[in-house]
Amino acid sequence: MQLQKLVNMFGGDLMRRYGEKVHKLTLHGGFSCPNRDGTIGRGGCTFCNVASFADEEQQHRSIAEQLAHQAQRVNRAKRYLAYFQAYTSTFAEVQVLRAMYQQAVSQANIVGLCVGTRPDCVPGAVLDLLTEYREQGYEVWLELGLQTAHDKTLHRINRGHDFACYQRTTRLARERGLKVCSHLIVGLPGEGQRECLETLAQVVETGVDGIKLHPLHIVKGSIMARAWQAGRLNGIALEAYTVTAGEMIRHTPPDVIYHRISASARRPTLLAPLWCENRWTGMVELDKYLNEYGVQGSAIGRCWISTAAAE
Repeated sequence: MQLQKLVNMFGGDLMRRYGEKVHKLTLHGGFSCPNRDGTIGRGGCTFCNVASFADEEQQHRSIAEQLAHQAQRVNRAKRYLAYFQAYTSTFAEVQVLRAMYQQAVSQANIVGLCVGTRPDCVPGAVLDLLTEYREQGYEVWLELGLQTAHDKTLHRINRGHDFACYQRTTRLARERGLKVCSHLIVGLPGEGQRECLETLAQVVETGVDGIKLHPLHIVKGSIMARAWQAGRLNGIALEAYTVTAGEMIRHTPPDVIYHRISASARRPTLLAPLWCENRWTGMVELDKYLNEYGVQGSAIGRCWISTAAAE
């Protein structure tokens, strides 16, 4: 595969800036979700299965222990980003967040923080806290789960927020110099390529530093799983994902960094589509598509040009 030559990928970006491989270490901070506990809503997003985030061993380890354990499993990396991934990683009092984030950056060879959260769970005090770490020289990414810019779809999947909420949070974060990575799902019910390209355009217009693309996973225990079992919902086909994600990449300005262009899940948690069992399947097909139709930004006349350091 030649993805680094075709797409501005996060791994290559880190390599260029740090001069060596930097790896994200995923952490479980013991957070919950306001869209499940009644703070914002109940039941959660229709695509979500809480267990899909759960790692029994991780949950019972301290932040320091989790980082040490994760680092042992990573090859060829000596510097790391601490990634608070599970659930809503800003859904706590600021003093609790400060203690947790501080534990992470205090460990050896941690160069930054990546914090995954919802756009409606990032008050000013949390943005100020993250800004403190940026001002101390740490790389800080605020990863916002948007999924789609279409309010009708957001309501249908029970997200509990609208696109305007995402826009407000993104603008406030970027005004403070924080980097924003938007998580987008391809294959949501009622959406096709046109809607996905509209979402991309809205996200780019709002201002964004990074994007994660994710094929819709229908997972055991989710509300969508019941619709799938009843024959009312299908998983996105590999070809459809390849074309839609490929066109989104081709319509993305070259300075926007792709943190991920596909994703996988394991059975029995994964019900559909089964091609998502293999983490490489989507990336291999996207590599072929972009080689044939053009690199990131080619559809808008602003082609991504890779450098030797990223190859």
